[in-house]
Amino acid sequence: MDRWMGELAPQLRALDELAAHEAHMTRAADSLGIPQSSMSRRIHALEKTLGLRLLIQDGRTVRLTPAAVRLVDRARGPLHALEAAVEAIAGEADAQHGTVRFGFPLTMGSGRLPTLIAEFRRRAPGIRLQIKQAHGTQLTSDLKSGELDVAVMIPASDEVRHQVIGAQSILAVLPVRHRLAGRKRLRLKELHDEAFIANPMSYNLRQLTESWCAEAGFTPKIAVELTEFATMHELIGRGLGIALLPHDERSAPDIVEIALSPSSYRREIALAWSPTAATPASRRLLAFIRDQFASRSA
Repeated sequence: MDRWMGELAPQLRALDELAAHEAHMTRAADSLGIPQSSMSRRIHALEKTLGLRLLIQDGRTVRLTPAAVRLVDRARGPLHALEAAVEAIAGEADAQHGTVRFGFPLTMGSGRLPTLIAEFRRRAPGIRLQIKQAHGTQLTSDLKSGELDVAVMIPASDEVRHQVIGAQSILAVLPVRHRLAGRKRLRLKELHDEAFIANPMSYNLRQLTESWCAEAGFTPKIAVELTEFATMHELIGRGLGIALLPHDERSAPDIVEIALSPSSYRREIALAWSPTAATPASRRLLAFIRDQFASRSA
């Protein structure tokens, strides 16, 4: 145990950070707040202890060996759990400070969630938020690995602990000069001849688009496929197609959002957390988000 705490834990933490920075020694050292020379010594000491090479030269760059990658994959969870346990005990009586690594979907970059983040910062100015926007699969992976503490997810993932806290309505988004742009509501089957702009098939919203259109009796004609929702709005405004998207507060004047009938085109919003969310700061953010969504739906 003494050797683990005194030697191997710092060395494995250095390797973990090196992997996170794609074997860039300087950036990894800066992230840990140690000199690059100390970073190198930790890696070399770990190589000596294990009797394995962890880094190899690849042209002008350095990369991790397959053995190093496997070691990082196995050690990352316990390392983050250890850090979370220490932080939880050290800050047990202090929910005013600390760092929370928080993630949320690409479709929630405007409107309510940024407003909630701003309000949380106003109430808890001593808590530092490290925010990441990502695809739902990536958020799940980051929660499982301990890279994120808390995340709002659409939809919920059974791979992580979560609680459903709300729902996101999906709308038809059309160019403002579209023949149906003046309607207040649309049935999805009315869009069967339209060119669609959609995410790749790995995205939940694309999968739902395909499923909903199939239920309406047609296969959507995908004219453009891309990942960025802001760009999707831009292309719709330029007449390249239509899309099924959630409401966006930043919607451009050259597009319109129209409700769909029936009003069952919705996605669950879930609040999820990893084992690292045991710190007072993480628990405070979890409680705040729960309360805010609950008050909205009450």
